[in-house]
Amino acid sequence: MRSGFFVCVLFVCGCCPHLTKQTPLKKNIVNDRPVIGILTQIVSDAAMKPYGSTYIPSSYVKYIESAGSRVMPIKLTLPTAEYDSIFRRINGLLLIGGASDLETSDFARVSKIFYQLAMKANDAGDFFPIWGTCLGMQLLTVLVAGQNLLTTATAENVALPLNLTAAAYSSRMFEGFPDELMKALQREPLTGNFHHYGLTVKAFKQNEKLQGFFTVMSTNIAENGVPFLSTIEGKRYPFYGVQWHPEVNRFQWDSTRNFPHLLHAVQLSSLLAEFFVNEGRKSLHDFDDSKEEPFALIYNYTPVFAGNFSGYEQIYFF
Repeated sequence: MRSGFFVCVLFVCGCCPHLTKQTPLKKNIVNDRPVIGILTQIVSDAAMKPYGSTYIPSSYVKYIESAGSRVMPIKLTLPTAEYDSIFRRINGLLLIGGASDLETSDFARVSKIFYQLAMKANDAGDFFPIWGTCLGMQLLTVLVAGQNLLTTATAENVALPLNLTAAAYSSRMFEGFPDELMKALQREPLTGNFHHYGLTVKAFKQNEKLQGFFTVMSTNIAENGVPFLSTIEGKRYPFYGVQWHPEVNRFQWDSTRNFPHLLHAVQLSSLLAEFFVNEGRKSLHDFDDSKEEPFALIYNYTPVFAGNFSGYEQIYFF
């Protein structure tokens, strides 16, 4: 098909040279070399502190790379102006899980900078997606609401099916999912949960800012019986959040953790990674100097084997 297409083009150009001047080919506006930024997380575990002050588990990096994107680690101690420069070079942002204060930590501070830049950019027609996983999703709700509305909603080391809402079937995130997988999502334990706090359904319904900003696509029940939001999607903005961890389904293997490795769990992880990276392909941000790009990527760092002191196989430390 491809060779036939070029033969056709050459034939037309050869017969009617003037057509190339009158009808130039449209520029492909899809970015096929996306770079997703991953904000580093603060080290809070004593066993990890000898290696660095911030980190990114390699599972998040592999998750993004597996869908056809490069990864740029974003450190938490840069000058504010540098984050504006980074924003113009990356095509999306991933806020990972961890243990940081959602209002006073550097993780929260830098996330807010990118959130505000992304809001302004999207309002101006400059597409830029954000994805929050676990703590990252919680932080998105804090940024939107302007306050921390989280409460105890423990689902620690447990794999759960999702209680999908009607909105899930018309969502961007789940668009094109096979019917079999959508059914499995509600029946099989495909989502790994490792959290103590969450946004309850009640708190969401009582906050106009959150209701106006997000569509709830799934809920779950915490150990204390409280229903909490487990999957959300921005109504107007390409912002997404999951209280669970899709990256663990393919890239974490600690046998003491309930990491879902069912066939449907692997499929779910693959499709969500591809979805978010494809959102990043819609962003045309780029490096002003292509020579700088290789030195900004995760390839410049070596992950540390961490299976003997954490639940992760490998961790990048900074």
